[in-house]
Amino acid sequence: MVDAIFRSGCATVDAIASLTPGKAAAWGAEFNIPNAYASYDQLLADPAIDAVYIPLTNELHRPWVLKGAAARKHILCEKPLALDASEAEEMTAACHKRGLVLMEAFMWRHHPRVHAAKQIIERGTIGDLRLVKIDFSFEAEPDEWILYPDRGGGAINDIGCYGIDAARYFAGNEPIDVHAWSRRNSFGTDMTSIVSLRFPSDVFAQIECSLESPDRCRLEMIGTKGSIEFPDGVIPNGVSQLIVKQGSLIETISFDDIDQYAEQVKVFAASIAAGKLILPAEDGLANMRVLDAIHRSAKA
Repeated sequence: MVDAIFRSGCATVDAIASLTPGKAAAWGAEFNIPNAYASYDQLLADPAIDAVYIPLTNELHRPWVLKGAAARKHILCEKPLALDASEAEEMTAACHKRGLVLMEAFMWRHHPRVHAAKQIIERGTIGDLRLVKIDFSFEAEPDEWILYPDRGGGAINDIGCYGIDAARYFAGNEPIDVHAWSRRNSFGTDMTSIVSLRFPSDVFAQIECSLESPDRCRLEMIGTKGSIEFPDGVIPNGVSQLIVKQGSLIETISFDDIDQYAEQVKVFAASIAAGKLILPAEDGLANMRVLDAIHRSAKA
């Protein structure tokens, strides 16, 4: 994100903070960041800072978004926005009442191929959209924080949230039915989960996510006349593609090596200038409500 902010051409990194002694100073020296703070409060007290990026672990999102809002900073917060929808509602309200932008950091939304896929669907090239499917997995390290439920960890929160966001984005509305199943570790964290969503107009989503399986990331939209595939899902590496299939016709559309994190920063900056979120930015609250429903279903 530090590199992406600089590459965006519309923002600079003027300060960095860490609670680990010496870490902020080391990063500041490496990336030529002028101010390094030993506490987050010190950074928020800096009047020269317009906006902050919060990449902290999930249980820390709410307290630091609320403190950032109190300091009148616009906020780009990592996904998922909060531990649950009630936290997200509080965070959103705190920012809105002060006229601040709160944006959830779903970088995948900002790649040009996402806009291209949306247009292909809207033109009816693949017919009526029927299914959004994503497979996303990796093998978490034994001591990673995402293995602990009290920190907001788990496959659904960490990577399943991408599939939920993608399904909502391409369906164009909110799900009306949710079902989920999980395999949990000894701490009660969902390690492997399957989520099924049903949207209005008979659009369905199937989301498979795992923290204990080999690396996979693949996104596909299937319609009544064809399909669109993102071969590398939400994490393109270098030149990326869309594969559009209509019967025996297969078209591969290539996109330049685009930094979707930098594109995300551009939309964040444009949203701050406009005083509201600019599409395709995500506010996070609606996604959090679906996450809550999924967790309830998976524990039933």
